[in-house]
Amino acid sequence: MTDVSAVTLKHRMKEIQNSRQHPSSTPYKMRLQLIAATLLLSTPAQATQSFTNTGTTSGWSWKNIEHNGTVEEVTDIVYKGSTALKMTQIYDQNYTDRYRNNDDADDDLVKPGRYHSEVIKNDVYKLGDEGYYGFMFRLQDSWQFSPVQSYNIAQFMGEFPDKGCEQFHWIPSNMVYLYGDQLYLHQRTGKVCAPKETIYSNLATVSAGEWHKVVIHSKWRADGTGSYALWFDGVKVLEEYDIDTTIDDGDAAFQFRIGIYANGWHDNGGMKGTQGTRQVWYDQVAIGTTFADADPDQW
Repeated sequence: MTDVSAVTLKHRMKEIQNSRQHPSSTPYKMRLQLIAATLLLSTPAQATQSFTNTGTTSGWSWKNIEHNGTVEEVTDIVYKGSTALKMTQIYDQNYTDRYRNNDDADDDLVKPGRYHSEVIKNDVYKLGDEGYYGFMFRLQDSWQFSPVQSYNIAQFMGEFPDKGCEQFHWIPSNMVYLYGDQLYLHQRTGKVCAPKETIYSNLATVSAGEWHKVVIHSKWRADGTGSYALWFDGVKVLEEYDIDTTIDDGDAAFQFRIGIYANGWHDNGGMKGTQGTRQVWYDQVAIGTTFADADPDQW
């Protein structure tokens, strides 16, 4: 005679075994979904540094040094480690006057007469990418803030040689610059030959002779779904969502540039004030996928 309770137990064990053996069963799939969700929540984002520079002239794609400007690797003023980059530009009225003549300006699509002393990393982003970008900078002790004039300290630059608009052969999507003692951001979005411009003003106060930290996070979009944040000395001073953040060109690879670009000397047709030599130091430059990748104090 067969024991009914034993048969019932045996039947139940077979059901459980079958549910484990057949991936199509509902309990099995539910368990898999639960495990997958748990693993997804418990797995941290993978940090990746795509570029670092400890204040050296090596490792960059190229340099843009115009007229009497210089880019030097120095050891006397550094933020961390043993080296830093020192960028210098020197004003020359004759140089400025010469290239404000239209005949001369047409000689070169890059539009000479400007004052760049920069190091450049090519191919740091394309439309649709996302990244973090960080660096330290220091103005010379005697930096003259007044009268106010624009001095760019970092920018993201694209080259567009075949768009039919020579004035935008080179166009920065984002420029971080000083205006007086205030930090500004200038964004260009939209089409290459008819860009839209947005300026974020008075983001932070910059002091001379002190190291300052900048970290940028951008989702590079041109369809109104981008975001942009900027930290200055560890404080978030800009945070924007659902905006365009770059030029609307899916093929262009943009550069990241650090260094002094005395754009006010060119754009205003001359230097304001009496300080014709401007110097900025840089150190701990990084690009990555997380804030920690780019933060100069975390690597």
